[in-house]
Amino acid sequence: MYLEIVTPEAILFSSEVDSVVVPGVNGEFQMLNNHAPVVSILNEGRVKVHVHTQEHLVFDDLHGSIERLPEDDKILILKIKSGTIEMKDNKAIILAD
Repeated sequence: MYLEIVTPEAILFSSEVDSVVVPGVNGEFQMLNNHAPVVSILNEGRVKVHVHTQEHLVFDDLHGSIERLPEDDKILILKIKSGTIEMKDNKAIILAD
């Protein structure tokens, strides 16, 4: 599935991913490839992105808020204050603060 994480300042992440775990209003939930369409409000918490490889990813000052999980290099973490997520046609877009 394809994931974009967008803030008012920039696009923080844009890539194919294996799955994403987000902090929903009723707790964390995970979306995998071919997930049913969904729109949800996100609470403060951590977005966990599971990638197949990090070869094509860019880690620079713009993307500095995205951290690699030390114990598993295929999991990326982004802390958010709030946001929304939309999943449709195998593409997830997170609008985050």
